[in-house]
Amino acid sequence: MTASTPSTSPAPSAGADIQGPLDLVLLGVDTRVTIPDWEPHSDTIMLLHVEAGLRKAYLYSLPRDLRVTMPAFAKAGFGGGTYKLTEAMSRGSRVPGSKKTNVPQGYELLTRTISAYTGIKQFQAGAILNFGGLENLVDQLGGIDMVVDEKVKSHHREPDGTFRPLVPGGGDYSGPQAVYLPGKRHFVGWQAIDYARQRYGLPNGDYDRTRHQRQIVRTILGKALDQGLAADPQKLQNVITALGQMLVYVGGRTPLEYAYALRNLQPSALTLVGLPGNGVGSGGSYKGEALTAEGKGFLTAVAKDQIAPYLAKHPDLVNK
Repeated sequence: MTASTPSTSPAPSAGADIQGPLDLVLLGVDTRVTIPDWEPHSDTIMLLHVEAGLRKAYLYSLPRDLRVTMPAFAKAGFGGGTYKLTEAMSRGSRVPGSKKTNVPQGYELLTRTISAYTGIKQFQAGAILNFGGLENLVDQLGGIDMVVDEKVKSHHREPDGTFRPLVPGGGDYSGPQAVYLPGKRHFVGWQAIDYARQRYGLPNGDYDRTRHQRQIVRTILGKALDQGLAADPQKLQNVITALGQMLVYVGGRTPLEYAYALRNLQPSALTLVGLPGNGVGSGGSYKGEALTAEGKGFLTAVAKDQIAPYLAKHPDLVNK
């Protein structure tokens, strides 16, 4: 008998075993990195549902001012209550007896709150990126080309990218504004983050802003795939390293593993979904936002992994 020879087959790539469906969290956080121990607010809350097979996905947003019930959270000494969703990150990040903040802890309360509201039982991973991180990411990719769907005036930047000065006494800005006109545009980092932040002056305010943010995410995905980042761990690791502390990743598997698992997810197979809602108040004062029955129905469809049939009946929820 001859001894068997060892197999020369290469080991499977890390992440090759990841199965769908997946529910992932993408957060844009205002961490005010220049202010020590500033409590992080989840300024942007996007959720990605990837179907079994990992070739088709849906990206949707929850309004930052969505009125939700938050569970008690002992780690932060928080007793629970009804607040705007954006507050979950800050309330959960508090460390009792200290002025320090804990961002992953804030993420935990945020995802618990989202699970209670949506019925989605588990989120496999989350990426938290601050304003500077998004700007840096776009520049790392060499800029992005995207279609602007409506005229947007910047509240924060001048045409050359410098910050607009505050008017004496504060409260607003003065000076010329950067303007983003409809059509195909090339954005460098500061333009991408500036465009993504704007809600003032738009017909539908924050709902228009979140649509623009989803468009940017799909465009970034396309650029990353074009550069082969998903299939090249070293290239992707270089980008992650460059982002440094501007990116906080929370999950059981690494970003490299999820990137490899989703390497075949093309931008054309990423459906952008807008959830309609309305402002709610009490005694004439604004309390936050509430999704319509149609928007809540979509969340139920996500929890049941029945999105495609639901969107077939509600095609107006799909964005371009």
